[in-house]
Amino acid sequence: MFILTVIKLLLIALNIFPSRFTNRRIMFVIYMTNLVTHVMMDEPRFAQPIPNVTVAVGRDANLPCVVEHLGGYKVAWIHIDRQMILTIHRHVISRIPRYSITYTDNTWLLHVNQAHQDDRGYYMCQVNTNPMISQVGYLQVVVPPNILDIESTPSSVAVRENQNINMTCRADGFPTPKIIWRREDGEEIAVEKKKKVLVYDGDILPLTKVSRNEMGAYLCIATNGVPPSVSKRIILDVEFSPMIWVPNQLVGAPSGTDVTIDCHTEAHPKAIIYWVYNSVMVLPSKKYKTDYTENSYRAHMKLTIRNLQYGDFGNYRCISKNSLGETEGSIRVYEIPLPSTPSKQVTHTTVESRENNIIPSSRNDTTKSLQTDVGYAMKNDLYPGSASSSSGSGGSASAASSSSSTSMQTSALPGGGASGNSLSALGGSSKGSLAIGKSMFYTERPPNEYSSSVAGLMPPQSCWLTTLGTAIYLAIIVL
Repeated sequence: MFILTVIKLLLIALNIFPSRFTNRRIMFVIYMTNLVTHVMMDEPRFAQPIPNVTVAVGRDANLPCVVEHLGGYKVAWIHIDRQMILTIHRHVISRIPRYSITYTDNTWLLHVNQAHQDDRGYYMCQVNTNPMISQVGYLQVVVPPNILDIESTPSSVAVRENQNINMTCRADGFPTPKIIWRREDGEEIAVEKKKKVLVYDGDILPLTKVSRNEMGAYLCIATNGVPPSVSKRIILDVEFSPMIWVPNQLVGAPSGTDVTIDCHTEAHPKAIIYWVYNSVMVLPSKKYKTDYTENSYRAHMKLTIRNLQYGDFGNYRCISKNSLGETEGSIRVYEIPLPSTPSKQVTHTTVESRENNIIPSSRNDTTKSLQTDVGYAMKNDLYPGSASSSSGSGGSASAASSSSSTSMQTSALPGGGASGNSLSALGGSSKGSLAIGKSMFYTERPPNEYSSSVAGLMPPQSCWLTTLGTAIYLAIIVL
């Protein structure tokens, strides 16, 4: 039907123009033919634009070009940035093997396998109509960040304390990566005249007057929105000579016990730490136990000395030494008396007796007898008139009793003799007087409750009353 219509139009055109305009007639026929073709038929057209595609380097990318009513026309793909024809219809023209073409349902799909950064740019899909029709899409090839070790600070760097240092971290990628710094332990970073921040932005991290507290691992992290992000770990070592401090410089302990002394030290590089006693290094043994606990640049030294003896008391030195210097601390271990531990029964009895102002019942009878005998002896020896005022029989009985009691008391005293006249000769130089004097020299003053009961029996004019009271107190203790 379409062909018949075209023929009719041609015949009408031939009848209109005179025969002398032959060339014009031909041109008109061609024009009319094209006009009828465009009017009566659908020309090729793009059904949808080419999308912009983003792909990570090394991945595959696909660019679609959908053409309707293609007819006998052909489709070509061109990389504009390279000015390179890639495909024409179903044939691959480029020598790059990573390009390929497929056709399904009016869609011409350009495949870019394992995309390189050179593949980034504009791609044109063209149909060879007259005039030519085309459309353009963009292929974005992104690159994850990559830290350039050759342009960055090494993984370990050392600096002396109180000096300055700049740590550098360079990275490439597309888009251009962003660099941030943080400490691995989560502590703040001191920058720009001791301004402290948790995160610092920039390729270069400036640190001024570095202290030992800034020692540790720093993380340089590069990100550009393309996974994965990457980081570099840089360890900053701050070097300084050893320092020591001693919690207790004087330590006292009794003989036969164990004692532990300790020192704290800081140093970097790592120091050699040890103990010295009497100019000899202390080594672990049955006598000595050493313990060292290290944390970063800090160390805690402990020395335990077992079963202290006379030769173990003295000065012990803890020494810390590294390549930058040496220092030491001194601890003096001295002997203290072993605390007395009286039995619970005796202590309880003494406390109860003092509270009630009485002498323990186990010693009441002996004490009363001793006080009576001693008092009677004193009256007879020192005041003979009082004894002679009694009757004859009573006086002799009293004298006998006095002699017997005096002999018993004297023998009970430390260092005392067994003779019956020792107490009667207290004013002289008898053995009994000498024994009492020695006891008084080594013994503390007796308690008030004991001395008061004896004081009433002594004449205030005698200069030896204190000695006699002490003797009585010692006799009570011995009994």
